[in-house]
Amino acid sequence: MLSPQNPPAPLDADREKQRAELAALIARNTAQDGTYATAIGSLFMSRHSHCHEFAPVLAQPALCVIAQGRKEVRLADELFNYDPLNYLVVSVSMPLSGRVVNVTSEEPILALRLDIDPAQITALIADAGPLGVPARPTGRGLYVEPLDPAMLDAVLRLARLLDTPKDVAMLAPLVQREILYRLLRSPQGYRLYEIASANSQSHRIGQAIKWLNGNYQQALRIDDLARTVNLSVSTLHHRFKAMTAMSPLQYQKQLRLQEARRLMLAEGLDASAAGYRVGYESPSQFSREYSRLFGAPPLRDLARLRS
Repeated sequence: MLSPQNPPAPLDADREKQRAELAALIARNTAQDGTYATAIGSLFMSRHSHCHEFAPVLAQPALCVIAQGRKEVRLADELFNYDPLNYLVVSVSMPLSGRVVNVTSEEPILALRLDIDPAQITALIADAGPLGVPARPTGRGLYVEPLDPAMLDAVLRLARLLDTPKDVAMLAPLVQREILYRLLRSPQGYRLYEIASANSQSHRIGQAIKWLNGNYQQALRIDDLARTVNLSVSTLHHRFKAMTAMSPLQYQKQLRLQEARRLMLAEGLDASAAGYRVGYESPSQFSREYSRLFGAPPLRDLARLRS
């Protein structure tokens, strides 16, 4: 993690040229603030020219690279900062919140996100054979890594393909595979490697997360979840918290509240109906926990978002 008080060191001339080219590519593909899909299905580009406070979101496995500006991401009580010198990797689905600071319309944040399919990691490991990735204790499913020249070059080559659409179908999968390979070979690549290794405890925690994402409305019985992923209850708790900074129950609660917020915004449900849809039986408990996560009761929070 980078200290917010310490500005990033300047890039050398070659890397600065690459960074500027990547920033220009993102700017051309993001006419206004927001996140945009591209012709490469797993690649998204975003522009932010206004500061905003932490906004909870369910993040999926992805590589996040910034060409201009800096972002802050919060996992529970931990802060992760990344900028043009450092990329961020989310290795498992988890509730996060992000913040954009110190930006202007003249110098917006310009970033890209490459979604990671864990099945592609598994296939790459099978094809490449032993990669010499060391086994280590379960770490966070989120980390920041220095953006080395080889990774920056691969990311830039992937983004350049948007200017030659006829090459996307043939070349994009090859460059994406290279990027995944470089992620695995990076100093913290063991985090992705463990998630993709079927017999590892990290992989089993990933399966528990997948189950929770698909069944968050159901009452959570830890014994049943532990049996489903073939772990003891104590190991499930310990490893799950090591990876996500929260317990399975806290994780489920965030999933429920974020889905309820989406239902109220996108489908017009009232608070009690949305709470019931995601598994809450008590409207007062739903409102109390919603306020704790989003900083305001449902009606006030929605009014703020819509304004």
